[in-house]
Amino acid sequence: MNVDLQLEPKTKRAAGAPCCEPVVYPDVDREQAVRLADVAKALGDPIRLQLVDVLRKHAGKVCVCELVPLFDVSQSTLSHHLKKLRDAGIVDSERQGLWAYYYVLPGAIDELAGWLS
Repeated sequence: MNVDLQLEPKTKRAAGAPCCEPVVYPDVDREQAVRLADVAKALGDPIRLQLVDVLRKHAGKVCVCELVPLFDVSQSTLSHHLKKLRDAGIVDSERQGLWAYYYVLPGAIDELAGWLS
């Protein structure tokens, strides 16, 4: 099989001129991309992902004292991870006396799940 290619000499393009046209454009606008990235970043840690999994499966609110034995980290480290999840809008908590009870916010990961599917 013989292929005959026409080669053209290289030419320098003007400053700022694109090398080629984009093949596709993003469907996600900047604001949505920031929201999705915040959620994805919060879920990017294995402990946080497991925390969300436990909280999703639990019917109701879970006391932090019930979460500590599930993970091989200190209570303060677990609280740090829960704060990151709260900051990302994935979980929320209620204080009852000395304890905090955590739960997954309804629809918190729906936007990310919808974009991924």
